[in-house]
Amino acid sequence: MTDRRPLDVNLVLVPVDRSEESANAVEHAAAIAEKYDARVHAVHVLGEDVVRAIETGAVNDEDVVADSDAIETTCDDIAARYGVPLSTSVAYGFSTKMKLRHPGSVVLDTAEELDADFVVVPREPVSGDPGEVLAKAAEYVLLYASQPVLSV
Repeated sequence: MTDRRPLDVNLVLVPVDRSEESANAVEHAAAIAEKYDARVHAVHVLGEDVVRAIETGAVNDEDVVADSDAIETTCDDIAARYGVPLSTSVAYGFSTKMKLRHPGSVVLDTAEELDADFVVVPREPVSGDPGEVLAKAAEYVLLYASQPVLSV
């Protein structure tokens, strides 16, 4: 008989974008956090189109902030329903200067920086909307994460 040790979860990381799949992932992350009396951290991953627009000045900073605020409000509402603490951040999921920067690496880097114990990633959205940047992140995170990962 093997000795089973319970999973120790203090922080659940969930990458988010504007997709419905992200909101679903936040629901799962909050449910896990509730079960383990843990916290949730939602990282809003900005896609290539947005990052390029920011770097060239083609997008109004207020629009980017408003988009991030809307995503944060959704995450706050979900976390509040589960009664779990939520923190948030925003990260560039693409770089014109760093070749290896993509949504999957950003998720793993954030998990390491925050010492996350569990990661919940949304599956690929169907619409292909430019605001939905996590399409390929789930597969990358599942392959390379050192933490347990749930793909929803």
